[in-house]
Amino acid sequence: MSETTAPARIVVPLWRRMLFNPVLWGTALLAAATALTLGTQDIDLPQFLLMLVGGWCFGLAFVNATFGMRRNGLVLHLAVAVVLVATMLVVTEYGSRLLDPLPDPVKGVLLVLWMAAIPATGWIVLGLLGRVTDALTRRERKRTPVRVPPEWERDERGDGSFLRFPAIEMRMRELTLSIIGITVFVGLIGVALLVSFGDIVMRFPPRLAIVLMGLVLGLPAYLVLTATLRKRTKECTVAFGNDEIRIRLGDSASVVRFSELEHLRWRCRSEYARIEVRGPGVDLSLFAGLAKAPPGRTAELPVLPRRVFRRLELAGLVVAKSRRDEVITFARAV
Repeated sequence: MSETTAPARIVVPLWRRMLFNPVLWGTALLAAATALTLGTQDIDLPQFLLMLVGGWCFGLAFVNATFGMRRNGLVLHLAVAVVLVATMLVVTEYGSRLLDPLPDPVKGVLLVLWMAAIPATGWIVLGLLGRVTDALTRRERKRTPVRVPPEWERDERGDGSFLRFPAIEMRMRELTLSIIGITVFVGLIGVALLVSFGDIVMRFPPRLAIVLMGLVLGLPAYLVLTATLRKRTKECTVAFGNDEIRIRLGDSASVVRFSELEHLRWRCRSEYARIEVRGPGVDLSLFAGLAKAPPGRTAELPVLPRRVFRRLELAGLVVAKSRRDEVITFARAV
């Protein structure tokens, strides 16, 4: 009869547990801050730093403890955060009146605890906001289906596979000129605004002014450009057979044999995801990254099947890849 071996338990050395114990560090730092405060009868920079770091250690220890609870961790976290915030408000309003009748040593100790409670409360509130945000986003992630790229399908002819995706027929040159044109237009508007409202703009720091200009002018211009381009979206089908590539965009169709193919570029990701095809009577550039993707799909292209690489290489095309394999280009060998 075989015996079941219990899993070995990892024993953490005592010195390591003490080294990474925030409660121990917080106690030591606040004790040092209290001793310095009572000894000098004043709060200088060293005491101030000791109180801030010590209070943060206690806040960190409490947040970690609530995250480790199987039950009621969130309830305890919320209750302590509410009590601490309410206490901070009361002490801020009436603290000086409460401390006046007390002896100086007690005042010093309470002052250290008060200063340490500020970073502790801040960390506890931040931890609570993180838990609430994570809970809300987790619920939304469960409701929202995972978006996936378009998938290859088996061709009815039985000689390869095809892909359906929305695309915008546009050359890279046209997109570049559009971006340059809208950038110049926005720049001219920005210059006009700077001339008209120079006194107001000069009051802002340079970095803040740049950010505001980007939000007020650049972001709307980008949204207008993408919305305009997406109106040109059409349904596209690209099929790779045994010896030809078949492309259907809207009502038009094109066929290029691999032996006559001059150029093929395939980019999977980013807004510049696209396919470019050049051959006899065919010169197409179809952007998938800028097109409006259907529900459940991402605006990108899947990786080319391996059989396509082999077929194109047999047809005399040479493949070139970018550093991250984001762009794959097939060109006719000279």
